[in-house]
Amino acid sequence: MRFFGTTWLNHDGTYTARRATVSAGSLAAVLVSCLVLSLAYEGLQLAAIGGFVTILVVIMFATCSALAFGHTWSSFTKRPDPARQSSLRGLLTIGFLGSLTAYFLRSLREAPGESLHREEYTTARDEYERRTSKRTGNPAKRRRA
Repeated sequence: MRFFGTTWLNHDGTYTARRATVSAGSLAAVLVSCLVLSLAYEGLQLAAIGGFVTILVVIMFATCSALAFGHTWSSFTKRPDPARQSSLRGLLTIGFLGSLTAYFLRSLREAPGESLHREEYTTARDEYERRTSKRTGNPAKRRRA
């Protein structure tokens, strides 16, 4: 939501342009990440460390990316637990490609995290309305029956 300011609320102003820019930027980040991973794979091939280690590294990146995708995708609809978030920090760092892919795919539908922020906003607004609603009269002047 950091790129959208308050335009996500009513989809006004430059919301569409910002969403297109975020989508393009996240797609570019995914492509650059794929390039970095391919360079790392070529480095493993040049080092001639063996097929077993290369397969382990590929499986590790694939698994971490899949887990990071799922975690990032679910964080768009509910707040993640801070303790779990800190324990998964290493896994999410290794699976950066999955996180970037989830961000790109979500930006095609809405601003990433918009539905979560909208839900929290409406809840907070309803609570505010309930707290500040006026009473009908002064309770101290009420007649006793």
